[in-house]
Amino acid sequence: MNPILQFGTSRFLQAHVDLFVSEAMTNGAALGPITVVQSTGSAQSEQRLAAFNRGHGYPVRIRGLRDGAVIDDELRVTSVRRGLHAERDWAEIRRHAAGEARVIVSNTGDRGYDLSEHDHPGLLSADTAPRAFPAKLLVLLHARYRQGGAPITLFPCELVANNGSALREVVLRLARDWALEQAFVDWLQSRCIWINSLVDRIVSEPIEPAGAVAEPYALWVVEAQPDMELPCTHPAIVVTRRLEPYERRKLFLLNLGHSFLAEQWLRGARPAGETVLQAMADHGLRAGLEALWEEEVLPVFKALGEEAESRAYVEQVRDRFNNPYLAHRLADIAQNHEEKKRRRLLPVVELAGELGLGIAQARLRDALGLVALEVR
Repeated sequence: MNPILQFGTSRFLQAHVDLFVSEAMTNGAALGPITVVQSTGSAQSEQRLAAFNRGHGYPVRIRGLRDGAVIDDELRVTSVRRGLHAERDWAEIRRHAAGEARVIVSNTGDRGYDLSEHDHPGLLSADTAPRAFPAKLLVLLHARYRQGGAPITLFPCELVANNGSALREVVLRLARDWALEQAFVDWLQSRCIWINSLVDRIVSEPIEPAGAVAEPYALWVVEAQPDMELPCTHPAIVVTRRLEPYERRKLFLLNLGHSFLAEQWLRGARPAGETVLQAMADHGLRAGLEALWEEEVLPVFKALGEEAESRAYVEQVRDRFNNPYLAHRLADIAQNHEEKKRRRLLPVVELAGELGLGIAQARLRDALGLVALEVR
């Protein structure tokens, strides 16, 4: 019996959720094994499914720094016991979702919540899978409802703000657009538990046909809800009633730090292939980043009463930026740079103003093209 149904076979999930469940299974702290669903039809994905179905597990190599010490370990993940393909195994996937599944996990990409004009209510009773992930989910949950409507907990891992709430609203809107019965719509809201969560781990490369290379740091922050069922308990899983502080630290320290380095790369005549690691070895860039954190960002966290946690997080970010095994190119980070600055830098300046801190934040303002603040 595989109580966890997972949409997505990405290397991230292999080295994050699937690894956590595998480690938890060794001491009886997991619901049980995982069935994964693949939607794409590439040769690589077929090989990955075949590897899952052989039942021998796959490797995850952990490489990087932890508290300044080099980590280079290989673990074997044995939690993924079955791989199904949405196009050819849809009837089996529907039976699984209607019956033995107790938790659904997803990581479906940047546009995973988009709908398709090709999906329609006739797919509720067909053995053909809908194209869009929300429509797939709606069909599966409707089958579960018709089978008796046992509760189920959903853990979206997409990098979307309030991802559980966002996915729930898309599915509810689609149910109404398809004119489905009100009792089912009520069940979606009351018996399906949609969890907001934050995932944080850099998974740098795949191991073929299945497996991945990942950094030592890993975090999955889950917003607590009544009656939710976790796929497992694990040291990297944090259950909290307040997701916002964790989101803020990731966005304003790690992501902001990346974008600050990318800003310097874009402005200067720096090497085309420069990485975060190489930037951290440059005295001027490193000093600028450290001053940015210390003078312009950490005072905001202090005013919010979150200084200790934020300083501890910065220590972890330093290890992550100095990972000798990770070639994280600044050119890649600089993609969609203006939008990233708007999401990562501007809120720090706005929050400092709201809190009445009166700090200059000259580096942030310069990167945003804002007038320098005169501090008296």
